[in-house]
Amino acid sequence: MLHLNLFIFGCGHHKAAWRHPDSSAERLGDISYYEGLARTAERGRLDAIFFADGQSADHVADGPRWYLEPLTTLSAVSRATEHIGLISTISSTFYTPFHAARLIASLDHISRGRIGWNVVTSMFDAEARNHGFDAMPDHAWRYARAEEFIDVVLRLWDSWADDALQIDRQGAYVDVSKVRTIDHKGAHFRVEGPLTVPRPVQGHPVLFQAGASEEGRDLAARRAEAIYAVAYDLSSAQAYYRDIKQRVRAAGRHDPVPIMPGLVTYVGSTEAEARAKQRELDELLPSDDALRQLSLYIGQDCTQWELDAPVPALPSLEVFTGPKGRYATILRIIEAERPTLRQLLGRLAAGGGHCTMVGTPEGIADEMARWHRNEGADGFNLMPPSLPSSIEDFVEHVIPVLQARGLFRREYDASTLRGHLGLQRPARFGSYAAAR
Repeated sequence: MLHLNLFIFGCGHHKAAWRHPDSSAERLGDISYYEGLARTAERGRLDAIFFADGQSADHVADGPRWYLEPLTTLSAVSRATEHIGLISTISSTFYTPFHAARLIASLDHISRGRIGWNVVTSMFDAEARNHGFDAMPDHAWRYARAEEFIDVVLRLWDSWADDALQIDRQGAYVDVSKVRTIDHKGAHFRVEGPLTVPRPVQGHPVLFQAGASEEGRDLAARRAEAIYAVAYDLSSAQAYYRDIKQRVRAAGRHDPVPIMPGLVTYVGSTEAEARAKQRELDELLPSDDALRQLSLYIGQDCTQWELDAPVPALPSLEVFTGPKGRYATILRIIEAERPTLRQLLGRLAAGGGHCTMVGTPEGIADEMARWHRNEGADGFNLMPPSLPSSIEDFVEHVIPVLQARGLFRREYDASTLRGHLGLQRPARFGSYAAAR
């Protein structure tokens, strides 16, 4: 079966979605907005909802990016839903392991086992300046810290045995032999432990990553339990999929590690109707905003480039020093489509170069199945261009087609996020330390 997540981002992933007269721009501080989106996703039997996160407020006049803090939001959403998984981004560069472990473990208890954490190393200097750095630390430092960060969080969750709580009113509250310190002293962190929260319902909440660089792919292959990916087309998806699966095997793992590329969909009763929905949003996008976004993606100022001329030559992926996943996608779009700058801006306006499918429910289901059958994806991280309308279109029209074809569940058959993803609960207290 396919795995499907809803990636919730403001009014939608199209940069101009908030400008639409029917947008939810006025509701981004209203928790009922997010609860409603989660219920829609749950009605479609999706595996999870996912919130990304950022640590700086840039170009605030251009439109919403970050609003409510994700973990706080998920705490409320967990009380408004029953089955759907709940995933938040955690920055290993800006969080400490103890703080992250405590927050996520608490949410796993509150949600009865539905939490996932997407570990990122963060990327922008503006974020770093909000956390005591003059600029973002170098790539190798961030990934070494991420490795240690993950290790310490897992050990903190395992600092309590599953059956440590005794709650013997005539004796002990806890069997102290089943709670222990971790006494970690590493290059980046010193953490004594134990955690203040008993072991999470899932043992370890599900670890997501989105590795694109060599270091990122290596870390994802060794540590991640599910992976978000950027893939412009099936060919690029297959290259990433096969590389990651090979790395997982080389790491001696036998876990499924589902890979879910981002997917932007415009759904219509006809292809013409779907394309009209896409065009309606594209026409709302000011070119100045789009040029600033592209400048961010490619690491250079393109605001003076000619809109109706071919895109100027860009540095190769090997010498590019910024985030490599999206940059590689931009290079592939340019190579495959030879767009003008204006055409490239439209292509990137929704989803930043992730796969875009425009058409009827049957046509979109056909293409999703083609990726699934041909080692392109184990599922998709849905990135609706406009919220809530685009996810309502998908749930009401595409999901029934996938269900009728036996590609997606009709009912939930598990109560935890691990269960939705077909992942085993990690072994009990003591085994993690012994394995090391």
